[in-house]
Amino acid sequence: MSVESVLKLIADEQVEYVDIRFTDPKGKLQHVTVIADLVDEDFLEEGFMFDGSSIAGWKSIDQSDMKLVPDVDSVYMDPFYAEKTIAVHCDVVEPDTGESYDRCPRQTAKRAEAYLKSSGVGDAAYFGPEAEFFLFDDVRYSVTPQKVAFSIDADAAAWNTDAEFEGGNLAHRAGHKGGYFPVNPIDEAQDIRSEMLSTMKSIGIKVDKHHHEVATCQHELGMIFGGLVEQADNIQKYKYIIHNVAAAYGKSATFMPKPMAGDNGSGMHVNMSIWKDGKPLFAGDQYADLSMEALYFIGGILKHAKALNAFTNPATNSYKRLIPGFEAPVLRAYSARNRSGCVRIPWTESPKAKRVEARFPDPAANPYLAFSALMMAGLDGIKNKIHPGEASDKDLYDLPPEELAAIPTVCGSLREALEELEKDMDFLLAGDVFTKGQIEGYMELKWEEVYKYEHTPHPVEYAMYYSV
Repeated sequence: MSVESVLKLIADEQVEYVDIRFTDPKGKLQHVTVIADLVDEDFLEEGFMFDGSSIAGWKSIDQSDMKLVPDVDSVYMDPFYAEKTIAVHCDVVEPDTGESYDRCPRQTAKRAEAYLKSSGVGDAAYFGPEAEFFLFDDVRYSVTPQKVAFSIDADAAAWNTDAEFEGGNLAHRAGHKGGYFPVNPIDEAQDIRSEMLSTMKSIGIKVDKHHHEVATCQHELGMIFGGLVEQADNIQKYKYIIHNVAAAYGKSATFMPKPMAGDNGSGMHVNMSIWKDGKPLFAGDQYADLSMEALYFIGGILKHAKALNAFTNPATNSYKRLIPGFEAPVLRAYSARNRSGCVRIPWTESPKAKRVEARFPDPAANPYLAFSALMMAGLDGIKNKIHPGEASDKDLYDLPPEELAAIPTVCGSLREALEELEKDMDFLLAGDVFTKGQIEGYMELKWEEVYKYEHTPHPVEYAMYYSV
């Protein structure tokens, strides 16, 4: 859209408000709402001042003035507000110079796309994220000196087969690890997911499917691939829509990777491909009909996987999902169709659909930073011709111990991921896509989470140690 078309939309649709939205370093969508009367050509081109010191990991109080500049290509009609409102995603810039703020995640994603073009490797990168989530009916938690606890419940949960409900218990439920793909009434969320997908379509997201996932109360909606920045924007819209449609049904949605023990966690598989001069760079005559560039791209991801974990798996909770036995891709291996390694090459008949799927990311990730980091790792692989070695076409979950020990793994904790990022960040600094100050600021935020987690007693510790 152009500035003129946005102003025409505001006038034609009698829009009352414009919601200015941006993403903070941790990946949370933030907003401020402006009355539409104040939105003119100057506003859309020059931006809106705000206090950057109030955003964790950004400016200090003495340098707090920052500017949000709307990206008019991202405009959409908000589907939830009572008053007619359009929303627009913004980039953060320095008000005195007009230059992009190096810690703005969306600007990082834009620099990543520009770096790809300047590298000569390709001129377009396509991303297809697949983010899973859970729906619950009741969620309570407490973190105080005298009580650390949580409680989750849902009528559809596997543990409620013996619960007493007003009107009776109808008993049709997906068991633990049994939610993929039974029809209703076992799949109780068909209508909720359909409304979520329809709402996504109504604001311009290209969608294709939805379904119940493996775990009890776990779900996924499908988006059709798009550009790096476009899909990072779409993941933010995806989360926003799922949270709000769920709330309208009296449900609570969470993208927490592992909200319960004993069942599968939520991942965010990321499909990636690079094109050059209108042709798919990843199609070729090597393993699984990949090109050498695609193999090198995989090699870069596998080499830098532990550093990538700091962005693709950025929560302490992420590593309760990345454990063997729950379809979690913990092994740094690749193969065609096999879902047990970190990287998979999905089967396809068309060279245009040839792509690489990173399976270890999860939906706690900031999509702008995670997608950018994955692409930078892959481009480093192409630049330095990092071959990934032989493919692993066996079921990696069922290997003998001696074979399993020979395959490297991803990180086992956020602490380890941050330590690995400290040692291996140069590939992210190429082309000034990420800056060292940005990475260090991000790590400071994440170390705070690590310390809070490590210093808080856990209920299971009482079960194991209270009576020693």
